[in-house]
Amino acid sequence: MNPVWSNTIGVAIASAAIGLVVGAFAGPTWGWGAVAGVLALRLLYHAAHLAGLSHWLQAPQRATLPSGHGVWEEVLAELHHTLKSLETERDQLGRALLRFRAAAQALPDGVIILDRDNHIEWANATARRQLGVDARRDAGSPVVNLVRHPDFVAYLRRSDYGAPLILRSTRTDAVLSVRIIEFGADRKLLSSRDVTSDERLDTMRRDFVANVSHELKTPVTVLSGFVETLTDEHLELTPVQRKRFLGLMAEQGQRMRRLIEDLLTLSALESSLTPSDEQEIAMRPLCDRLLEEAQALSGGRHQIDVDVASEAALYGSESELTSAFSNLVSNAIRYSPDGGSVHIAWRIEDGRGLFSVSDAGIGIDPRHVPRLTERFYRVDRGRSRETGGTGLGLAIVKHVLTRHDATLEVESEPGRGSTFSAVFPEQRLVQRKAARAAA
Repeated sequence: MNPVWSNTIGVAIASAAIGLVVGAFAGPTWGWGAVAGVLALRLLYHAAHLAGLSHWLQAPQRATLPSGHGVWEEVLAELHHTLKSLETERDQLGRALLRFRAAAQALPDGVIILDRDNHIEWANATARRQLGVDARRDAGSPVVNLVRHPDFVAYLRRSDYGAPLILRSTRTDAVLSVRIIEFGADRKLLSSRDVTSDERLDTMRRDFVANVSHELKTPVTVLSGFVETLTDEHLELTPVQRKRFLGLMAEQGQRMRRLIEDLLTLSALESSLTPSDEQEIAMRPLCDRLLEEAQALSGGRHQIDVDVASEAALYGSESELTSAFSNLVSNAIRYSPDGGSVHIAWRIEDGRGLFSVSDAGIGIDPRHVPRLTERFYRVDRGRSRETGGTGLGLAIVKHVLTRHDATLEVESEPGRGSTFSAVFPEQRLVQRKAARAAA
């Protein structure tokens, strides 16, 4: 039986017993008076405890819960136990909420919690950076007051949130993928993800396909035209014309071959992060080979010299570095006028290895320099094609140097020439015995 009821029944029985005893000795009136007195005392007992409980309820705290006697001691002890359990649950929920918020704050994506009226309840730090929504400042504000892009407003108002919305941030140049997820009875989670790099890669991929198509279209068109001409039975060609046509066809075929070879080289470089055939590379013999190649490409039209100021060797892939250096040398010759000079050098400077190629050619406008290593980027498209360039040479150079922990530095002045330097860190240098003895 419930302690309260058992106590109440016990008091009632005791009151009746007292009344009967008093009534037996002093008469019925005194008997009922005794019962009334006992019940009155019991009522005052409960009233006092109820008053204390009522006062406590105005500012309920487990530490200030009043004490009791008798049945109230049991009731208040049970209340104390219940309050302790509730406080424990509240603390657990509070810690869980803190863990959730800490996890949400650590997310690279922006997170905003919206109520049924699309008012902001909470947002993480990423949402502040991407969308300008501050959890403390903007709590309770309509989200459309902060994110006012018309596309977002229309997206929020519709009920179909299956596909994300691509949105360009008005605060930065970032491209965001925004998605709304409904949860609970009337809540929404708005997430934003920075997809700028993905968009840039997609753009580069589209540009790459378009550029390859464009680069192949011209030689294929020329070859097709000459094939049709040569196979026309009604067209009589002189041996000189036929030889010229075949020469032009061979030239366009070589152009396509160079383009395909460069594309395959780029693909191979991008397929792994580091070279697999690294070894010690003596720079003097390598520079001598580059000089021979340069002289053959120039055909005596340029003044070419080599300066190897250090016997330090390089540690890396000889085939990759030879390809990269050859691209720098061939570019210098192609873009230098007849009679111009080309200087190839290897030296140690401030503990770094520098392989540089300088020319006295046409130079490059500073606005083009940051984009020189982009695929198919040409300062002068017409001149590049005339000189046999594919537009991929410096892209190959950049990838090779990156795989060797090196960087490409460009110094150029229009009309006065350019210097392209491959800068290698100290850990890529191998100090040979001759160099150490000289030191």
